Amino acid sequence: MNFLYNAQVQPLQNPTKFQVWLLAARPKTLPAAAAPVLLGIALGYKDGVFAFFPALAALAGALLIQIGTNFANDYYDFKHGADTTDRLGPLRVTQAGLMKPEEIRLGMWAAFGVAALIGVYLIWTAGWPVVLIGLLSIAAGVAYTGGPFPLGYNGLGDLFVFLFFGLVAVGGTYFVQAGTVTREVLLSAIPIGLLATAILVVNNLRDIETDKKAGKRTLAVRLGVDGTRTEFVALVAGAYLVTFILALTGVSPPGALLTWLSLVIAVPLVRTVRTKRGRVLNEALAGAGRLELVFAVLYAIGLLL
Repeated sequence: MNFLYNAQVQPLQNPTKFQVWLLAARPKTLPAAAAPVLLGIALGYKDGVFAFFPALAALAGALLIQIGTNFANDYYDFKHGADTTDRLGPLRVTQAGLMKPEEIRLGMWAAFGVAALIGVYLIWTAGWPVVLIGLLSIAAGVAYTGGPFPLGYNGLGDLFVFLFFGLVAVGGTYFVQAGTVTREVLLSAIPIGLLATAILVVNNLRDIETDKKAGKRTLAVRLGVDGTRTEFVALVAGAYLVTFILALTGVSPPGALLTWLSLVIAVPLVRTVRTKRGRVLNEALAGAGRLELVFAVLYAIGLLL
């Protein structure tokens, strides 16, 4: 999902083709894809099942699926008319005329195709369940804004981000190393899924008015500004509360509470989201991405202590 941006909304001056593709790939979204994989790797290392090449392949696959999803969002939002000159978020290359729709669609399938090739290796090392994980992840990337029932246009984006950037990403990374998934892995994935969803919520809060005009019925549009702000606070608070409960009950080691050090990022971020509207939320969006990545790194360190 197209989460993390800088605040840039104006076209580059005479960009090269590489710069346009890089802009379309949105490299600042990639921490949201890397964070759950890093946690899955740390869980594997803690349990003595760490496998370097499957873990590396899982990371590469996750990044490629994120890039493919970014291309899909650019293409399908343009086709649906959701990207207009009123857009508050960063530049979309198709809407700006920097790339033809056919080009970005080809890039989408190329990214998903390379991810599928990596999946072949993971099938060889971890077995056929990887097929299901990979196909569902790619399908969700396309279906977020494309297909006959776009998830993001029908209020289901939040749920699918939680599932695929939390349970599937963390659990799948662990599975390709261990060939199984434990209760601790699935429970540890919950806070990461909540924070990934919080990134999407900031994105959709910023775009409530333009999404309404485009007929894009995100959950934010349905909840309204106040309801969406409440959802964001609940997601961020839930991530810390779940981690605390996991450490308290012995599901996770006490070191998992290192995640609470990231409150120095979370507290001002929550304050911004609760009080600001419009383009300033682009910075909050980047902050939400940093929060998830720092939280995941601290969680991983805590698991390994």
